[in-house]
Amino acid sequence: MKFSKICLACCIVLFVIPTVNAQTKKIKRPKNRVGVGSVDRFVQESFDLYDKVYKYDGYAAAGTPLEDEDIDVLEEALDEMTSLSETAPDILDDLDGVGVLKQGKATLQMNRAKKALQYSIKTTKELLLGQRERESEESEQNNDDTKVDEINKTSSPETNDKDPTENEVEEELSNVSDNLEIYSKFDFVPGDQLIYFDDFSQDFIGDFPSKWNTNGTGEVVTVGSVEGKWFELKGGFGITFIPLLPQPLPEEYTIEFDLLAIVDKKTSSTARLEITLDNNDKFKEGTSKASAALPLGQYGAFNIRVFNRINGETLINSTLNTDIRDAILNKPHVSIAVNKRRFRLWINQKKYIDIPQFIAPNKVLNTIKFNLLGMRDGTDRLFISNLKVAKGGIDLRRKLMAEGRISTNGILFDSGSANIQPISLGIVRQISQVLQQDQSIKLNIIGHTDSDGSDDANLKLSKARAEAVKSALINIYKISKDRLTTDGKGASQPVGDNNTADGKAQNRRVEFIKI
Repeated sequence: MKFSKICLACCIVLFVIPTVNAQTKKIKRPKNRVGVGSVDRFVQESFDLYDKVYKYDGYAAAGTPLEDEDIDVLEEALDEMTSLSETAPDILDDLDGVGVLKQGKATLQMNRAKKALQYSIKTTKELLLGQRERESEESEQNNDDTKVDEINKTSSPETNDKDPTENEVEEELSNVSDNLEIYSKFDFVPGDQLIYFDDFSQDFIGDFPSKWNTNGTGEVVTVGSVEGKWFELKGGFGITFIPLLPQPLPEEYTIEFDLLAIVDKKTSSTARLEITLDNNDKFKEGTSKASAALPLGQYGAFNIRVFNRINGETLINSTLNTDIRDAILNKPHVSIAVNKRRFRLWINQKKYIDIPQFIAPNKVLNTIKFNLLGMRDGTDRLFISNLKVAKGGIDLRRKLMAEGRISTNGILFDSGSANIQPISLGIVRQISQVLQQDQSIKLNIIGHTDSDGSDDANLKLSKARAEAVKSALINIYKISKDRLTTDGKGASQPVGDNNTADGKAQNRRVEFIKI
């Protein structure tokens, strides 16, 4: 009779279970809730059953035989596990309309719960049939365990107990910009006279940013533990986003910004971000323009498209073979340099576009426009931050040689730290070339900060940042340490208004002075 019950229980499993090795290392129960009721219930019930089965599996490992009541408990658990497994597809449907990264967290937790459930069903059947053999060595955890723990660490238990708003994204994407060496030949040099800067620090979450214009919609958001505020662009037909520059663009200038893209292999091949320089400051296209369209799709390597118009005539309409899929997924930094008619574009340390006669002559392109195309509504998402436009981008080497000193806010550091952002190495590289060309030159490197924080902390930070630049010159470009001295002034010598984002960006600078 008991054997019949065992066979019947084993036969009612209605789905195929992949092979799951016996484990001595316990699968970790997620510490935090997702905030989607059905997902949280599925995860909790799966791990409640898993804990029960794991206990009996421990008995088997110790050679303890199962009693009749143990068998009854396991048979009942098997029925519950089978029923629970059949609810999973419905739970996935419950994620429709939930934010993309919240979906990611839910999916990772459900994957972990399914793994626990699969282990439990397989182990229960083997225990009931007396066929359970436990491995002597601990097997490795599924990578999902680590991923979920990393996501859960981004916020406190209190914030995870409540449903995040749609302006919050739960996961910080990894950033590939963590290796200075790969940027050692990066030759982008940002302008040294700030025209415009926006990190949205002065805007309220959920609002359209005050220093932009659009004929569509968008909002300022926070993105999980990713630092700062971000402007989420909302795509659509004919939708344009225009930063409100305080002055026309000069002949030579640079544009920089950070992107955060939430896309996947179902994202359309037509999904792209267009960056356009235009002679029309309204939403309508002008008679002269220059555009670069960055592909966002992931299921294939799609081309970068470049096209221009000069006095109503299209002169360039080309596609550049490339693959930027990995860069797009890893919070890329985009750098653009316009030197009269020449147009260059870098993504992280790699230059993708360099066209000598791309820009219309006579400084007629005075407006920057962003267009987001081909995105799936509610699924694909794109965020932008730290947009910086600066006059210059000139050769700092000649200026240092001729004048004996330069000041630049183009060397960027992580907020509140002395970690140089690798995208800043174009300037450090130029300084190294001056020192390599003239072996008699010695430099004093002076760091400056904005006024955020205490005077003591800013003084210490400014000195540490100067030391970081010195270390980069020594360790990456092999400059003798005897030729370099450092100092820091904190926030004591501002050149801009510390009450504005623009002014703070001007004050965060590094000086190089010949001694």
